[in-house]
Amino acid sequence: MSRVVHFEIHASNPETLIPFYAGLLGWKFTKWEGPVDYWMIQTGAEGEPGINGGLMRRQGPSPSATQAVNGFVCTVNVINVDASVTRANELGGSLALAKMAIPGVGWLAYVKDLDGNLLGLMQPDPSAI
Repeated sequence: MSRVVHFEIHASNPETLIPFYAGLLGWKFTKWEGPVDYWMIQTGAEGEPGINGGLMRRQGPSPSATQAVNGFVCTVNVINVDASVTRANELGGSLALAKMAIPGVGWLAYVKDLDGNLLGLMQPDPSAI
């Protein structure tokens, strides 16, 4: 089997998304010294479950507000989904899918970042119904 080992966030203006993801999730961004604008994203400590990713300049149009999901949606564990949705809004994001129970798993909500990219926020809670 093949596993996901890296993800990328595409943005019209990547520099504007760094404070959003750093402020919401605590991610760390390091500018790559290669020939294109690219930032490496550290999502957690080495040895912890999860993957790291990258942030790059979008090569086409941004997703529209009415467009259905047409790609992968990354979902991250959060301590409190309500507080995370509130924080996403404070940082300029918006709610895309209201909090809902995933029975026996937890609470899930989708938010959009400043460029319209979807992000899932999951609060683990086995008693969710």
